[in-house]
Amino acid sequence: MKRNPVIPYILVMVFGIVLVFILSFKGLGDMKEMAKDNGEGKGSETTEVAATKPEDIYKQTCVACHGDQYQGVVGPTLKGVGKKYSKEEIVNIITKGKGNMPSGLVPQEQAEAMAEWVSKIK
Repeated sequence: MKRNPVIPYILVMVFGIVLVFILSFKGLGDMKEMAKDNGEGKGSETTEVAATKPEDIYKQTCVACHGDQYQGVVGPTLKGVGKKYSKEEIVNIITKGKGNMPSGLVPQEQAEAMAEWVSKIK
């Protein structure tokens, strides 16, 4: 009796697919932990020292999700946010986060200035 030569390839393929799914779920769990730690880790210390103007803070912490033209990439668009939310609601979203947006990306003492700046984006 001869063994089927395709069986080892099928086993390797199944093992690879299972490994991809396991690592994907592991990455999703790690993503949530990283989002929680993002405002409390080493990154926020450099943000506080390096950025003082809302535009600089945006370039360092927000542009990856909201886009270089405020058009929204992963996060929502920031155009017209001043019409949708009040300044207090924007401060609350900036400091406490909302949905997928983590809290603590903007230093508390600069949240008011950032909210004022974001509310004027058109």
